[in-house]
Amino acid sequence: MLIPSKLVCSFRLQNSVPRTRLIQELDKSAFYPVVLINAPAGYGKTTLVSQWIEDKKNVGWYGLDEGDNNSDRFAVYFSAALHSAINEEVDVLLEENRKANLLALFNQLLIKASGFPQHFYLVIDDYHLIENDEIHEALKYWIRHQPANMTLILISRSVPPLSVASLRVQEQLLEIDINQLMFDHQESVAFFQARLGSELKQQDIIELCNEVEGWPTALQLISLFAKNKSQTLQVPLQDIAKRLAKSNNFHINEYLADEVLNKVDKSTRLFILRCSVLHSMNETLVEAVTGEPNSRKKLESLEKQGLFLQQMANSKWQTVDDSWWKFHPLFASFLNFCCQHELYDELSQLHRRAAQAWLKLGYVTEALHHAMQLSDTCLLLEILDEHAWTVFHQGELQLLEESLNSLDYAHLTEHTNLVLLKAWLVQSQHRHVEVSGILAEFSRALNENKVELSKTAQAEFNVLRAQVAINSGDENTALQLASDALKDLSENAYYAHIVATSIIGEAHHCHGNLAEALSMLQKAERMARQHHTYHNILWSLLQQSEILLAQGFSQAAYDMLDKASEFVKENHLQKVPMYEFLLRLKGKILWEWYNLDKAESMAVAGMNALQKFEDKLQCLALLTKISLVRGNLDNTSRLLNEVEQLERSHAYHHDWTASADQVRMFYWQMTNDVAAARNWLIQNPAPISDKNHFTQIQWRNIARARILLGQYDKAQEILDNLIETAEKFSLTSDLNRALIVRNRLYFLQGAKELAQQDLIAALKLTRQTNFISAFVVEGDVMAQQIRNLLQLNVLDELVLHKAQFILRNINQFYRHKFAHFDETFVSQLLKNPKVPELLKISPLTQREWQVLGLIYSGYSNEQISDELQVAATTIKTHIRNLYQKIGVTNRNEAISYTKELLALMGYN
Repeated sequence: MLIPSKLVCSFRLQNSVPRTRLIQELDKSAFYPVVLINAPAGYGKTTLVSQWIEDKKNVGWYGLDEGDNNSDRFAVYFSAALHSAINEEVDVLLEENRKANLLALFNQLLIKASGFPQHFYLVIDDYHLIENDEIHEALKYWIRHQPANMTLILISRSVPPLSVASLRVQEQLLEIDINQLMFDHQESVAFFQARLGSELKQQDIIELCNEVEGWPTALQLISLFAKNKSQTLQVPLQDIAKRLAKSNNFHINEYLADEVLNKVDKSTRLFILRCSVLHSMNETLVEAVTGEPNSRKKLESLEKQGLFLQQMANSKWQTVDDSWWKFHPLFASFLNFCCQHELYDELSQLHRRAAQAWLKLGYVTEALHHAMQLSDTCLLLEILDEHAWTVFHQGELQLLEESLNSLDYAHLTEHTNLVLLKAWLVQSQHRHVEVSGILAEFSRALNENKVELSKTAQAEFNVLRAQVAINSGDENTALQLASDALKDLSENAYYAHIVATSIIGEAHHCHGNLAEALSMLQKAERMARQHHTYHNILWSLLQQSEILLAQGFSQAAYDMLDKASEFVKENHLQKVPMYEFLLRLKGKILWEWYNLDKAESMAVAGMNALQKFEDKLQCLALLTKISLVRGNLDNTSRLLNEVEQLERSHAYHHDWTASADQVRMFYWQMTNDVAAARNWLIQNPAPISDKNHFTQIQWRNIARARILLGQYDKAQEILDNLIETAEKFSLTSDLNRALIVRNRLYFLQGAKELAQQDLIAALKLTRQTNFISAFVVEGDVMAQQIRNLLQLNVLDELVLHKAQFILRNINQFYRHKFAHFDETFVSQLLKNPKVPELLKISPLTQREWQVLGLIYSGYSNEQISDELQVAATTIKTHIRNLYQKIGVTNRNEAISYTKELLALMGYN
């Protein structure tokens, strides 16, 4: 008697995710004699085929189990499945002959099948269970001679020994493997939404998919148990799901134990567990760790068996004659869990062998990972002593910090270079406060042990102290320490030479000596490139960009940042905190150019590049400034609250707070918040100097606050000094900004001629700076002046276009506020008892209201035509009609009339 369930596809498809892209691939099956669906356990192989055959005719199914390794049993079920596919009863004579010989039976079945006129399919599920060579040989024979109208579909966890390579070469094989069977993001989202509704956000689902590398069973287990635990523990579902994906989850481990590891023999199990201490592996590493020869063949065998071992395509370590493998991350995590119990006594030895093997191959970072697992720190110290600075320059900061933290301080102080490196490590991650602590602790250790540093060693530490000084705003001390250190540094202390040169450049920058600063930083870049110190190359490029921007060369500054971006990509420095600085600098320049969408993307990318939220203050301030110039004051207010929360909970460098203060000042200027400006002035002391763009920004903040308070004389004194300093030190960008602020001051004082002079000077400077947003953010005060200036026809063509562009963008903001006469606004206006009677008698059409609003906003007839997408002649007709209705004769009268209407509605 045959077991019926082995001859039908009994897989239930309820709630399964349609694998549309793979089903489309399987639709090509009729063109191939053999289809092989090959992947480890839990990748949805059977589910896929079940979905595909659901609406297919002429399909036979044979589901294997361990008992089917018997030739007779295989023959019976194969015959039954074939007869089912061709819609015939099993031939009794064939059944009697099957015991004679499997090949003889297959010959008779081939004759039988060849008479069937339609295309048919025979599916054999779980073929990896077959180990009987007689069956393999018989099936190879079948494939060679099967009818042209038949497709054999094999589902297996391993590649079967059926001359698959030959079938590939002859293009007779359609393959779907693990890489195709992994769930993509779209399928993962559909999967979770079918099971959990909208409880998980799409981004969380995508992160889960990436975490388990699209393994369907892992996603299924996570969804099932996350939902149960969420209901039991009252914890957000996304938190539970993420925890399950990243931990040694019992349910996933149980599945892998039952379905994978417990089904291999003892020696293979031991080999797998020993290999699992390696994140990535090749033949050399595996032989070194396991001590077993012929490791390549064993690795290839594991891969063929579907034991979650995959060859790595384009591995960073790979050479032409070398192959690399890795375990699926969840299987690797499971194996690590098993190792802690089964290989506890030999784990240290395995990690020691791995560290030494990686060192021989020249991969220090991998060696460090294994050396950190050892209780004996001798090997770790040995590696760090020789290679730590190289690792630092490669940007592997987190690994290096973990390695140094694995050492107790007593060991560390015996290695002066490692103490210095630890301090530089935290310094490079902007954790400046910790540097002083490390140096103080080291000094105590030296005193206790009565150890005196050599002159050259002391010079290296002085370079670090100079860096601390420059970060704290003490450029004079920094310059002195760095200059003195250069005299005593040994020639081979190249890193200290580079940093000292860079610090001297930064100090000159702070003193306003931009040419000297640029020269020193270019020198630091050359030295850094010579010695391949990537951090210093990047830092010098960023500093040069800031200097170029301060000099007003914004395009050159941006080009320098593009050069830095390429350098980051080439050397994989995206995780270095300085990358945020690069993105933010780009964002600042793009803001100045009024390229707001790109500026926003840079600010967001900068925030994403940082791990700690408190470091995101400057990017958050930039986002606020972008929102502000767009005229979105509600969003600006919300973002400012976030900025203020950060400032209340953390201490920031005065340069950082000045940038945040600038946004506040713009916001208070727009909302006329005099009280806020007054309080701010009381709490914020004035900078000592105004010789660099760091301090100039805060002086301008103070000037704006004074203007807002009506303290015009004090504001003018500040601005006159800023302009004089900016001209003296060629701070062109700051000169451009200061002229704009003084223009506002003169305009509010009624000094129209002086205001006009500053505005023309500021606009002319944009030929170099290309500034736009600095004008736009001034709003209506700037718009009124530019409108008047355009009528005077005193600007050259380039500056004229710039002024028109500025005006259009100011108008875009202000139309949102009041110059866009929509139906609601007009309805409320006409209800006002003070509205002119003529307007009530002869009301404007909606189109005429639109045209009047654009006239008030400074648009020319041609611009109004473009804005409303109507012909210029039609616009002239609208203007003539509305002039008659409101009783005016020209554009200036229309603007005055509109201003009076807006005043009726409460707009100043």
